[in-house]
Amino acid sequence: MSKPKSFEPVKIGVIGLGRFGRLHSLSLNALAESELVGVVARRSESIDTLRAELPDVPGWTNLDEAIAQSGAEAWVVACSTPQHVAVTKSLLKAGCHVLLEKPISESLVEAESLAPLVHADSSNLMIGHILLFNSEFRGLREEAAKRPGISHIDCARHRPASIVHDFVGENPLQATMVHDLYCIQVLMNREDPIRINGQFHRTKSGAVDLAMAQLQFPNGAWASCVSSYMTPGGMAPRGFDRTEVYGPGWSARISPNPRPIEVFDERANWPMPLEIRTDPHGPTGMMAEELRCFCRVVRGLESVPAGATYRDALQIQTWLDRIEKAALAQD
Repeated sequence: MSKPKSFEPVKIGVIGLGRFGRLHSLSLNALAESELVGVVARRSESIDTLRAELPDVPGWTNLDEAIAQSGAEAWVVACSTPQHVAVTKSLLKAGCHVLLEKPISESLVEAESLAPLVHADSSNLMIGHILLFNSEFRGLREEAAKRPGISHIDCARHRPASIVHDFVGENPLQATMVHDLYCIQVLMNREDPIRINGQFHRTKSGAVDLAMAQLQFPNGAWASCVSSYMTPGGMAPRGFDRTEVYGPGWSARISPNPRPIEVFDERANWPMPLEIRTDPHGPTGMMAEELRCFCRVVRGLESVPAGATYRDALQIQTWLDRIEKAALAQD
């Protein structure tokens, strides 16, 4: 077996210090493949909060200054979705590599405006899709590749009912179902569906708390997705995920969230809702593997994987638009 190629750590910065931006920062700071050289946030308070965990990492509230002063050759963009395209344009124009958390944008037209800046092989823009690097999904892909085709994919992704009140206006279609659509895209070898349908359920106040979708592919296969903000407080704090795949004479199921460790004291507890660990002595899980892959892409040792290219993201953005239009038509 050949020894993996080693390379100079990639100098990387992180833009946005919400939940995922913090996890990216902690992971990058501990990976051998990367050197965290700076963080950017809208508020200095966010940078000060991160300094409690990463005291030596410089921070900026001005993106242009960060690009000029940090020495970063690559960036992880984990700010709010409305900022994604503008921030990514600035980075690509500066010649930086970008790992952009999905979705690219809330608008397909705005997402398409990045096209002139993205290399044909997407080597300067990789879309953040940690589920591609989830160990259970990778196992599912390997099993499906050995089997005689796929007839049906059934995905469920449920999150706490409290999100409806805590994050007003957030729709489970764009916030959660999008993850399953990327998984379906990869399992179906990037084929476009020939038929797409969608439905919403709304609370009494009119908020969408349930999104459903059905996609039919040219080979006759169907995929169905359901995503909601409906799980009660007694369930795992990040809800639960399940994916089932059926084909001629075979089926497979994964349940990657919560991970299979449960602790019980006054009540049930799921200490590892997602396969993300930011241990300073060696991060593990799907985010760490995604970031390692990004570093190899920056160094030209690997191509952007299927499901994480700019074209892949535009395809999923198109699917989301079609599902939303179908659901709104039935409201």
